[in-house]
Amino acid sequence: MSKFNPPAKLVIASRESALAMWQARHIQARLQTLYPQCDVSILGMTTTGDQILDSPLSRIGGKGLFVKELENALADGRADLAVHSMKDVPMHLPQGFTLAATGEREDPRDAFVSNTYSSLQELPEGSIVGTSSLRRQSQIQARFPHLKIESLRGNVQTRLRKLEEGQYAAIILAAAGLIRLELGDRIKGFIDPADSIPAVGQGALGIEINANRKDLIDVLAPLNHVDTQLCVEAERGFSRALAGSCTVPLGAYATKQGDNITMQGFVASVDGKQMLKETVTGNAVEAEKLGQQLAQQLISRGADKILAELDGVK
Repeated sequence: MSKFNPPAKLVIASRESALAMWQARHIQARLQTLYPQCDVSILGMTTTGDQILDSPLSRIGGKGLFVKELENALADGRADLAVHSMKDVPMHLPQGFTLAATGEREDPRDAFVSNTYSSLQELPEGSIVGTSSLRRQSQIQARFPHLKIESLRGNVQTRLRKLEEGQYAAIILAAAGLIRLELGDRIKGFIDPADSIPAVGQGALGIEINANRKDLIDVLAPLNHVDTQLCVEAERGFSRALAGSCTVPLGAYATKQGDNITMQGFVASVDGKQMLKETVTGNAVEAEKLGQQLAQQLISRGADKILAELDGVK
């Protein structure tokens, strides 16, 4: 039995894209199962990141554009919690907000989607690959410099439509989103994390609340998946140490075995010509420190110089 009285009502703030609404409904269903007497509803919102689709994220302010409006709803009391894709959550939350839970991770890999080809290796020289991610772009260009990368924005359905229209020979999407939307049959192949290190937090859900809502900590605790939380903490520690955002081509992917976390990470130039990768293993209880350690290993090899050069061209 619960040691506390759950609230009579909870409102979940969510973006209105199909994937975001799937995520919100997933958390809604979990909460309704845990607290049958609680009225759990969803407040759908359009964010700045959803409205500006004609520019790469790296040019218009980054992934924080997908969470600001939801945080405003938390701040003014219209919503009690917000559900995010963890890879969209900025490395530093604004003052007054906190992550109350990290949901269990779906498949973290990048997915290759094409109507004609089955892998990046099959694409002819000059083929256009669509992605909105500098992280993906740098890793693809490092392995396949003969391919052309073009920006691809919009929700999952919009991206698939642009592929159908022939604007791209292939597009790269997060496998987790396709699987959650029951579009897994569109995946022609999964890209091994060793070849395309995922984004920090990719495949995991984050639940954000107003920091002064201590009453919600216990309510949301059952939604926290500890192994995922620790792995994401390690990845976010890595990104924070490198001042990571979507304006920087970097990625990190942690897995937990027993008491240990093993994490691989990289920093690269956008064209992939400079690429630094490292791997660390350490105790999971020091997850964030492990991420910082991985970042320092890359800095010792010159990652700070790559980042400084990227800063200079923004």
